[in-house]
Amino acid sequence: MTDNRTLISRFPHLKEDFAASLVVFLVALPLCVGVAVASGVPAELGLVTGIVGGIVTGLMRGSSLQVSGPAAGMTVLVFEAVKEFGLPVLGVIVLAAGVLQVTMGLFRLGRYFRAISVSVVEGMLAGIGLVIIAGQLYPALAAKAPDSGLDKILQLPGAFLDAPGDTDALASLAVAGGTIAVLLLWKRTPAKVRAVPGPLAAVGLATLAAFALDLPVATVEVRGLLGSVQPPPLSAFGELAGVGLLGTIVAFTLIASAESLFSAAAVDRLHSGPRTQYNRELVAQGAGNMVCGVLGALPMTAVIVRSAANVQAGARTKASRVLHGVWLLLFAALLPGVLAYIPIPALAGILIHAGAKLVPLRALSVLWREHRGEALVLAATAVSIVAVSMFEGVLIGLALAVVKTAWEASHVKLEVVDKGAGPVEAHLSGNATFLRLPKILDSLESLPQDRPVRLDLSGLHHLDHACRTALDNWAARHSAVGTEPVKLVTAA
Repeated sequence: MTDNRTLISRFPHLKEDFAASLVVFLVALPLCVGVAVASGVPAELGLVTGIVGGIVTGLMRGSSLQVSGPAAGMTVLVFEAVKEFGLPVLGVIVLAAGVLQVTMGLFRLGRYFRAISVSVVEGMLAGIGLVIIAGQLYPALAAKAPDSGLDKILQLPGAFLDAPGDTDALASLAVAGGTIAVLLLWKRTPAKVRAVPGPLAAVGLATLAAFALDLPVATVEVRGLLGSVQPPPLSAFGELAGVGLLGTIVAFTLIASAESLFSAAAVDRLHSGPRTQYNRELVAQGAGNMVCGVLGALPMTAVIVRSAANVQAGARTKASRVLHGVWLLLFAALLPGVLAYIPIPALAGILIHAGAKLVPLRALSVLWREHRGEALVLAATAVSIVAVSMFEGVLIGLALAVVKTAWEASHVKLEVVDKGAGPVEAHLSGNATFLRLPKILDSLESLPQDRPVRLDLSGLHHLDHACRTALDNWAARHSAVGTEPVKLVTAA
């Protein structure tokens, strides 16, 4: 009795955290496997990342209720990296990205990720979502997906047209469609039924249907936990000399960090407990990725789906996410053979549903009505990711966001007052930068050449060197025709 009281006093929320950990485990299990398969790596590596995210990152300080693991948002980048550099080098990439994350956290750079344009982040997620949907429709049709994101979309009509004459394709499509239908309808089921997480129910029902009906669908290939964990060989570290690999490491670092810290901000809005300490959270994510890299596993980020499930299940402390990692470890160690029964099309359905949630159609329509420039940045980022690649697409989005901000910040207004006698009064207000220089000069050069001009610059918040030089040159030209010199009035 005394032992129980001691345990309760040390862990006053153990009951709530234990129950929440089971819910998060059941949500995480199919997603870990699905993300791994979609990334082109053994299914067990997704579980390894989930285990590390729960036990290693979960024990560290940062965000108490946020859950980390393999994320759908990283599948495109991981798939491209494995295709280009090979699976042994993936561990090097993840390890290096983890080192960079820890370094940024120690230098207190975590808060700067909140300065990234929301439109770029949403565009990034939308682009990833579109590539995931397009890519996973191929295993849903029992077909091989093309390599590039653009080809995945362009060749989809042909894949659908070929499906009706292929029994395997129709069976796979039925399993994937049924999985998506269960996910969409699960919220409408009775509360007692919803105690089972939707992703687990969808995959479980699809597995039962495929087994009972003996459907000709592909299932997950199982290698065993120890057989899948392959630390990167020393020869793989030689690839760090290549510029291409360094660019991939930077992309992994920035995207994983941004996704984790934006997820932390979203999770903070879901509960009233301790707020996220962004720099410590970045260190925790980096430490987890370093361990994942040493084990040759997938990169981890904080995942909003699992984190929201954790909060909604009543978690009170970080014990829930640590326990969810323990349950994943026990499953991977004791029941790995169960994975061999899971149909690939069911995992494709899970990821198609997850990808669709990354495409912010409602946010895009609101942005189009209220902030059209932001909507264009979002759309351009998403299209660039699909058409080119993840890293270049994000860079294009960031560049467009900077240009848009610079353009909006350079608003300048020229008011001309001509009373018919005396000097023409011209008042410049706002921010005069080189971006608006053509407009300013066109307006000034249209003023009467035979009249004196008084140019008032006192309303300017900013006047850059290019504009100041151009205004001085214009004033000299205007005065050269024999009129009185242009009088420039500046702020006191």
